[in-house]
Amino acid sequence: MTKSRKITLGTKEWADSNVNCYKGCSNNCRYCYAKIMAIRFKRVTNDTWKEMEPNTKCIRKGYNRRNGRVMFPTSHDITEESLDNCLIVLKKLVEAGNEVLVTTKPKINCIKQICDNFGEFKDNIQFRFTITSNDDKKLKFWEPNAPTYNERLKSLKYAFNKNFKTSVSIEPFLDEDPVELIKKVLPYVTDSIWVGKMNYIKSKEITQEEVEYYKWVHKINSRKNLWVILEKLDGLDCNKIQIKDSITNYLEK
Repeated sequence: MTKSRKITLGTKEWADSNVNCYKGCSNNCRYCYAKIMAIRFKRVTNDTWKEMEPNTKCIRKGYNRRNGRVMFPTSHDITEESLDNCLIVLKKLVEAGNEVLVTTKPKINCIKQICDNFGEFKDNIQFRFTITSNDDKKLKFWEPNAPTYNERLKSLKYAFNKNFKTSVSIEPFLDEDPVELIKKVLPYVTDSIWVGKMNYIKSKEITQEEVEYYKWVHKINSRKNLWVILEKLDGLDCNKIQIKDSITNYLEK
């Protein structure tokens, strides 16, 4: 288990720049930082965030080759409704010679279309699929409109079998011990598996129905449990595992 370099929190941990072409995200994840910031600065409301609005300027513009890796997207996902415009932007990015990290909670139909349309650009594209748990009950609560575990795993396998570069983000991990999930995705990962904690945990206006989920996530993010996880990950002796700064910086405090 390694950390390759001292890196910066946020998208800079994975890429040198980012591109988005929508405002809002239909996944409507409860822990989403982009959603929290958009609501804080009154760009959207809690209700309107899940209504994805295309940014026509970003879709129509041209893209030059940038220095370093480009992460696409970062504040929305590639969904059935956004796919056509995301394909337009991705095509411009790779045709300009950019190395693109495609980040998504993957829907199989979207991944099939990307793989089938961009086979000649395999050297320019790496997928990073967010798979935070293999428990659909947890996924449904924290990521209400995102795909099921099986659909995400199916998407990972599809991209892997099409010989694309693949990686997985288990951030935030939603199980007490992410090792079981790591073992399930590892055979289909060519690059790395990133493990990180939940950073933005709501503490106010929690309904009785939500209490058990928030208590759980506080428990699994405790220093005690994080040290146990790190010890188990060390025991795997797998150089594909990367620990996010969200964990290492928290434990260094």
